[in-house]
Amino acid sequence: MDNGLPTSTPAGDYPGAAHDRAWRAMVAPRDYANPVPEGRYHLVVVGAGPGGLVTAIAAAGLGAKVALIERHAMGGDCLNVGCVPSKALLEITARPGMAFDRAFAWLREVRAGIAGHDSVERYTAAGVDVYLGEARFVGPAAVEVAGQRLEARRFVIATGARAAVPPIPGLAEADPLTNETLFDLREQPKRLAILGAGAIGCEMAQVFARLGSEVHLLERAPQVLPLENAEAGALLGEALAREGVSLHLGQAVHAVHREEAGWRIEAGEGGVTVDRVLVALGRRPNIEALDLPTAGIRVLQDGRIEVDRRLRTSNRRVYAVGDVCSALQFTHNADLQARVVVQNALFLPTARVDGAVIPHCTYTSPEVASVGRSEAELAAAGVAFDRYRVDFADLDRGRAAGEREGFVEVLTAEGSDRILGATLVGHDAGEQIAALVLMMSRGLGLGSAASLVLPYPTRAEYLKRLGDAVNRKRLTPRVAALLRGWLRLVR
Repeated sequence: MDNGLPTSTPAGDYPGAAHDRAWRAMVAPRDYANPVPEGRYHLVVVGAGPGGLVTAIAAAGLGAKVALIERHAMGGDCLNVGCVPSKALLEITARPGMAFDRAFAWLREVRAGIAGHDSVERYTAAGVDVYLGEARFVGPAAVEVAGQRLEARRFVIATGARAAVPPIPGLAEADPLTNETLFDLREQPKRLAILGAGAIGCEMAQVFARLGSEVHLLERAPQVLPLENAEAGALLGEALAREGVSLHLGQAVHAVHREEAGWRIEAGEGGVTVDRVLVALGRRPNIEALDLPTAGIRVLQDGRIEVDRRLRTSNRRVYAVGDVCSALQFTHNADLQARVVVQNALFLPTARVDGAVIPHCTYTSPEVASVGRSEAELAAAGVAFDRYRVDFADLDRGRAAGEREGFVEVLTAEGSDRILGATLVGHDAGEQIAALVLMMSRGLGLGSAASLVLPYPTRAEYLKRLGDAVNRKRLTPRVAALLRGWLRLVR
């Protein structure tokens, strides 16, 4: 059967070919025969990315009769063409002198090593009926896949999103790479243009610069990571430039055309000529094949499925999770939503996603991690705030490591220690932000961090520094006078 896997990497010998064959056999086995449905399911899940996988296996573990439909490959973008291969490349290219073939063989080895967790075999063994093929709704309570009709009490749409390729004149003719084809490369581009300096664009710019490609990163905004703290963007931009990435900021791409020397990318008042183009300009929800109107499911103007805070669609039999409905397109957000949907679809629909604290991280060097609302968002909403900051270079561990850049900035409600948002830039920022996420999730004020006892010297000591700063601010002249009076009395 045609399972829809990318075919740009043909069978044969190339670095990591054996790992690719093992990976494909687990996530999209070509000899797999779909089961024959027997009666109505409790739950039919459409899409086997992170949200769909968690939903299906959790529901089956609770005793529900579950069907899981996947048109492409089990694991979705995260395993196959997203988080796993990109982070594998970032890790291995941090080693000086890494070659392209070795790096791409490593990503294929890592992907194959993880694929078993998301494999057809694992889910069928867990009691899930796995169907490989394209699903479409044929009514408000039924879908069809590979010629078979599946009926269920509840449905979950978890079809994710794909790279958006804008209608820039000439871009389609350049056969641009996206995250869906990038990791199938067998030859290193000598010159690579990356359109978009969000997380994917910055991460891959660093990877290919380390591998020795001439990399041009083009972004219409005045900084890399346009949605992040301005100083964070500036620091990362400087780091990328030091590694050889040519930054073209504040320059929108308006045309692409063929030249004898390669593909000419026209941007701003200039441009660059390269061999390949990687598009990293956002994502589009995968909804076209589902025939949502037949099921009475409404869609927002941007193409995402409309859901309420309990993740119900306009058809109360149908829920949606992950990138197909969420503005926060992160694997960990899909995981959270899947857990909410399992409760709501199988039992009483009381679980909600509003108010969840969702961090995110760009895994460059330095890493950039954020949680909550940014300064720009707070200012736009007219929310007054206080700012607390620690530079990693001022911590003893930072001095010992020779760190000259990186910081933690936390924004709290004005006159309070209630955390509204935070940004970390530096070594392991994605790990270091965990404590702040926990504090925000549990409603703990920043001042409570002052009571922590932490190993010395560590970067995590930023928490105590911030907590102490909050408590010093509470020491108003009046409070200080009262304390001095008390000390005079008890001397």
